Amino acid sequence: MTVLREATVDLAAIAENLRVLRSSTQATNVLAVVKADAYGHGAVPVARTLVAAGADMLGTADIDEARALRGAGIDAPILCWLHGPDADFEAALAQNIEVAVSSIEQLNAVADAARRLRASDVPVQIKLDTGLSRNGAAPELAGALFARAAKFEAERVLRVRGLMTHVSNTAPAEDLAQVAQFENLVADARAAGLRPDVLHAAATAAALRIPESRFNLVRLGIGLYGLTPFDDETSQQLGIRPAMTLRAPVAAVRRVPAGAGISYGFTHRTSTPTTLALIPLGYGDGIPRQASNGGTVAIRGRIVANVGRVAMDQFVVDVGDAPVEVGDEAVLFGDAAQGVPSADDWANAASTINYEIVTRLGSRVVRRYEGA
Repeated sequence: MTVLREATVDLAAIAENLRVLRSSTQATNVLAVVKADAYGHGAVPVARTLVAAGADMLGTADIDEARALRGAGIDAPILCWLHGPDADFEAALAQNIEVAVSSIEQLNAVADAARRLRASDVPVQIKLDTGLSRNGAAPELAGALFARAAKFEAERVLRVRGLMTHVSNTAPAEDLAQVAQFENLVADARAAGLRPDVLHAAATAAALRIPESRFNLVRLGIGLYGLTPFDDETSQQLGIRPAMTLRAPVAAVRRVPAGAGISYGFTHRTSTPTTLALIPLGYGDGIPRQASNGGTVAIRGRIVANVGRVAMDQFVVDVGDAPVEVGDEAVLFGDAAQGVPSADDWANAASTINYEIVTRLGSRVVRRYEGA
């Protein structure tokens, strides 16, 4: 039976991307980020692949994501760093999941969880805000946080294993200023008596372009999936290969006259007689409605354009006078080196970024894995 909506994920490409990026960033250690279901690629199979390929640690945003990996039998080191007010730190520690905290309140909660488990020297990391104004302890609050952490270390409850931050990828000068701020905070932590083993600030973009941000661990995310974090450098130029190909069979074909309106609101009308092909993917599957009249697909080796609005379950492409039949494969995005549109093409059409294109794919899209 033909699968109506399919994303093929090349696990061998992900493993190779890890190797390439480890080499190009000269990374001492790599934390492979598999949050948001591995950027839509499937957290469990991707995590297994990355661990087998030599990732030193896995990263998730929250505890539930990390626990799902543990539930799948993945026993590699895992770090998570985004917590709600009722985060279950006890469950995390019980499953050997390391957490990064951003406040004294979170640090206290982790210490309480460690005591309930009668655990000692529980490793924890501290996330510091050096300019993004998001998650992480603000610099003016860091001193009190370091002092409290030193107290817990003296009591053998916790051990601060690492310090982390995240740069903005605004410009080299901005990023270097954040790196300098982080270095100052690391010095403050050491002055408070902490001895972190792990320091990290760089995700894929900074790891590639800001060597000073690498410290002794880099967090690789989007690059592992073969997608570029840059507007001015392609995946191919970075030596990485997109791992996901999104495809669907043509569901219907019709010939229409000039002046035919297409999809809701008739935002497109045909200028000449032409052939239309229906693609059974829509915004209910994560195809951005903002890309209406802008996205492209490959059918029979030709790139053809979406016309009319993207609907919940479907959109239309204009193939002109080219031959097309129901059941023909339509590739929405994949590896541009193979002559198909890329996630970047859809991102540009929707005025967004490639991260969002792959991460937003819905549950109706069947993931199939190859290259394991």
